[in-house]
Amino acid sequence: MMTKVKEIEIAVTSLPRQEYGKFRRWFFEQDWKKWNLEIEADSKSGKLDFLFHEATEAKKNNKLKAL
Repeated sequence: MMTKVKEIEIAVTSLPRQEYGKFRRWFFEQDWKKWNLEIEADSKSGKLDFLFHEATEAKKNNKLKAL
């Protein structure tokens, strides 16, 4: 019995070049949307507050680097 993931792998590897490109763009877009939602949730929950505190401390101690 083949798993869904294996079925998807086979389908993706058999796509013509142009269709594969479309699939890649769609997949990366979905991945970024999910990642953005995770970052947003982590930010709202306070999980990323340490980054703000680290940056504030670095600025206070003149340890920020110019971009």
